[in-house]
Amino acid sequence: MKEVLGIIMAGGRGERLMPLTDDRTKPAVPFGGIYRLIDTTLSNCVNSGMYKIIVLPQYKSQSLVDHLEAGWNIFSLDLGHYLKVVAPQQRISKDWYLGTADSVRQNLYLIERERPRHVLILSGDHVYKMDYEKLIEFHEAKGAEVTVSVIEIDKSLANQFGVLEVDGNFRITGFKEKPKEEPKTIPDDPQRILASMGIYVFNTELLIQALSEPGLNDFGKHVLPLLIDRVASFAYPFRRLNTISDYIYTLGKDERRELTFVEKTRDSTYWRDVGTLDAYWNANMDLTGVDPFFNLYGQRWPIHTFQKQAPPAKFVFNDKRVEPRRVGHAVDSVVSPGCIISGGMVRMSVLGWNVLVRSFAEVDESVIMDNVEVGRHCRIKKAIIDKWNVIPPKTEIGINPLKDREKFSVTQRGIVVVPKGYFT
Repeated sequence: MKEVLGIIMAGGRGERLMPLTDDRTKPAVPFGGIYRLIDTTLSNCVNSGMYKIIVLPQYKSQSLVDHLEAGWNIFSLDLGHYLKVVAPQQRISKDWYLGTADSVRQNLYLIERERPRHVLILSGDHVYKMDYEKLIEFHEAKGAEVTVSVIEIDKSLANQFGVLEVDGNFRITGFKEKPKEEPKTIPDDPQRILASMGIYVFNTELLIQALSEPGLNDFGKHVLPLLIDRVASFAYPFRRLNTISDYIYTLGKDERRELTFVEKTRDSTYWRDVGTLDAYWNANMDLTGVDPFFNLYGQRWPIHTFQKQAPPAKFVFNDKRVEPRRVGHAVDSVVSPGCIISGGMVRMSVLGWNVLVRSFAEVDESVIMDNVEVGRHCRIKKAIIDKWNVIPPKTEIGINPLKDREKFSVTQRGIVVVPKGYFT
């Protein structure tokens, strides 16, 4: 991986994640209590042994830059390792970034200066574990000049992704970006398609040559449809070949914690594009439960982030003498440092830093971000609550959809989204 340069697209406006992206770029949206979305991609990089990384932000990037400076200052220039955050500089024109490919074009001088053998293009807003070294090995074994990582999804979602056609050797024979017409399905599976994961490997010289052509501003819309007819282009079957083995803490007999080695973890095949509020809520819910779909507790493939200085989470009150019962419990939930569950009940939820849940409150199937206070007797169900909210006592969120829609965004699935600082 010494000859691979990673470039992370981190400029997304994330309009379908509004209001969470009103004040921050999509990769900076909090996730899983203590993380940001970009942490999963960056963790994949360092866990794969790739230590030369460029992050390309644009839209409202300050919180992202703050996070990277505070939590990812782990690279040694003496060893040739680096994480560069490269803001738009208008080096070659007066335009800001016009698309994913144009953002790389405007920073080609960094690639030319490094001269890696391969350039790995990544998105900073997906949740997954991936060994990029296996992807590079596939790329080289096929003699490919460009490789696209693909995943099988239901054909009803085709208009949200780039759709690929391949032959029996996984050579790409067709590519359509977000097709509006009936998509080409997998030959032996008429209900599913091969979707681009937004992860591309380019031979460096090919990438430089392709970006020299005018008007090719987006990888999915312009670059890939052009190249697949010109050069050796292959699709990397993520779920087949991405094998991540790990030591994971599990509950054994008599609920004793055991460190178990798993040859291929369940989340070796897990991938979510959190492009919508429903998908974002689902990704967080996938962290909860006894055997979560996306496991944060592996030893060999950890998810790194900035760790704030905060005390341990605390759970107080178990008073059986009052009705309703005053009990500070959290079950099937992720609870971050600094949280105090003070006589309230939390179920199947993800709580960020310094959340206070007061007595008799109930929080179910919700994502509560940093520095939120849930007042006494509140009822919160299937909600996303952004930072810095002090929710008044007896407030109900997610209980009455009609009332919720008068104040908040409510998704198709019925998830209520409370913006940052709405309750002050």
